[in-house]
Amino acid sequence: MKQGNKKFRISDDNAKILGININRTKRYRLKPETQKEYEKLMQETKSITPLYEKKKVGFTAISPNGGIMDIETYCKYWKLDFDKVKSFKLVSHTGVPYYNVVFYESGEEKAENEIDFLKIFESKIQPILPTYKRNEQDNADFDRLVYTDVHIGMNVNPDGYSLYGGIWDETELNKRLKDIVNYVVANAKSSKLIIHELGDFMDGWDGFTTRGGHALPQNMDNQKAFDVGLRFKIALVSSLKNHYNEIQCVNICNDNHAGSFGYIVNSAFKSYVELKYLGSVEVINQRKFMDHYIVDKRCFILTHGKDDKSLKFGFKPILDSNQIEKIKNYIDENKLHGYKIEFSKGDSHQLIFDSSTSKHFEYQNFGPLSPPSNWIQTNFQNSISSFTFFNYFESQKSQHNFIY
Repeated sequence: MKQGNKKFRISDDNAKILGININRTKRYRLKPETQKEYEKLMQETKSITPLYEKKKVGFTAISPNGGIMDIETYCKYWKLDFDKVKSFKLVSHTGVPYYNVVFYESGEEKAENEIDFLKIFESKIQPILPTYKRNEQDNADFDRLVYTDVHIGMNVNPDGYSLYGGIWDETELNKRLKDIVNYVVANAKSSKLIIHELGDFMDGWDGFTTRGGHALPQNMDNQKAFDVGLRFKIALVSSLKNHYNEIQCVNICNDNHAGSFGYIVNSAFKSYVELKYLGSVEVINQRKFMDHYIVDKRCFILTHGKDDKSLKFGFKPILDSNQIEKIKNYIDENKLHGYKIEFSKGDSHQLIFDSSTSKHFEYQNFGPLSPPSNWIQTNFQNSISSFTFFNYFESQKSQHNFIY
């Protein structure tokens, strides 16, 4: 025996990792340099030995079909408890990969809050302190805030020569956010608030509508627009939660401008506020073109007015007979008879309410929060922007339109 060579009992899998020929006795004499390599291997994998036999240490991550197993497949293959995996690392010393796994010790709970998600925005988003005092008389069944067509990222004056000019950026958006918070607080009459955001929250993705083919002048890149939109939504709820016990948010994520981008922003928003206000804030991200929500004896059918890919012509500001029938058919199919129905939409950039064209529902067009785009200025007129707030009582409602 050469000086320094020592004999070890080594598993077949570890022998493969060390690059030595496997024998039936599983006993090997190792050179000093190989001994160091083996000691390092055992040191790196010792974290799984308290839970499992040493013969399972260092099992290869190569699957029977020749690929590399992911950690869940690896645990299942070698009968390890994946749910107890605390951390893992794919390593290899001689070209044979294996997972160095650390398991939670007995009695140790899996740390769900190792990353404090709530603190990510805590220092960046401060609730707005309203200048109005909250109405102390809560005699309404619920309050409702509706806004639509925010078009974050839209450049309303891309070349400096639009007909009516204007600015639409984060500063202007936050001014309107303060208006919303102040107006809602001043007119609140319930402990429950429902917020309906009716689509086109984001203006576009990479300078195009969600359908593609329609170029949009932008004043933000995708990343900046995401940050601005998410901060707006979180700040709105954080500011109003101080004045309501319960808030429900419904966001339309099937529209012709924002589409999937709108869903991404609203999904992040949902994760944050539902975690922060556990049990008292609910977020519903509506992916259907039309959907309905029942509150007491009332039913709200919500849509943007256009969808993300199929509908060539959306719901008009003034209903025609075909669209009346389309809404009536939706009511019939979903058996919504017996409720007081309000059909609410955005898209048209007009604030028009029709309570008499159909006896089955009230038709509501909500105005945009954003100012008119250069395209709207050129093809139509310098339209107004607005948001709307309601107080709902058992048999009536009060409506407040805030118009810019």
